[in-house]
Amino acid sequence: MTGNKITSFFRGWLAGLAALVFLLASPVRADDVTVFAAASLKNALDKVVAGFEAETGHKTTVSYAGSSALARQIELGAPADVFVSANSDWVDYLEGKGAVRAETRINLLGNQLVLISHTPQAALDWEAIDLATLVDGGRLAMAMVQSVPAGIYGKAAIENLGQWDEIAPLAAQVDNVRAALALVALGETPFGIVYATDALADPRVHIAARIPGDSHPAIQYPAVAITTGDATITLMTYLQGAQAKSIFEKYGFSVLAE
Repeated sequence: MTGNKITSFFRGWLAGLAALVFLLASPVRADDVTVFAAASLKNALDKVVAGFEAETGHKTTVSYAGSSALARQIELGAPADVFVSANSDWVDYLEGKGAVRAETRINLLGNQLVLISHTPQAALDWEAIDLATLVDGGRLAMAMVQSVPAGIYGKAAIENLGQWDEIAPLAAQVDNVRAALALVALGETPFGIVYATDALADPRVHIAARIPGDSHPAIQYPAVAITTGDATITLMTYLQGAQAKSIFEKYGFSVLAE
């Protein structure tokens, strides 16, 4: 081996050794995890995720939107690791497409539907309400009734009253339940239908009536993994743990998962 070749060999060997030392000396980075979650979860899930990151070191990004929009993004290959929907139908849909890990699915949370108002109201009896008279020429804010869970539940409850035909032209349908909440909070519409947890999250709205749970399909938030990395599985476990349960309950959710 000539002198130049020897020199090149040792330079390469030293460079490789330096790289190895650097890798060994560098802290191991925790995996990142991306969550797609129903818009109604934002306040509570932000707190849960903060605790998860502090405990595990896994950086977590959460994208909030209507469950229908998120499910379609996942179907098209969006890089999500966990999906938390506001109803079972969209998780069923993704299972049918083979887009999620069905064996990881859990029913995580429950919620309640409420009628909210921009101005304070005396408590109303939902089953005695004439919604068209109550709205009085205004609009009723709702999430999209054909695709977004809160809107689907809300339409079912109004149909149970036998009043959907009168209310349909007055419904201000928006992309997700937080957008419906915002319409009422800003006074753009006098009334709206949202989850009880949404009403608790914004002091600018008032609960005018609680909608009976038997007037619409049961409200359930299933969670399911899309990938099976360590961070994903750790997060799925954390969502069912005592710390997460305490936060979800504080924000008005009922915890279904044990």
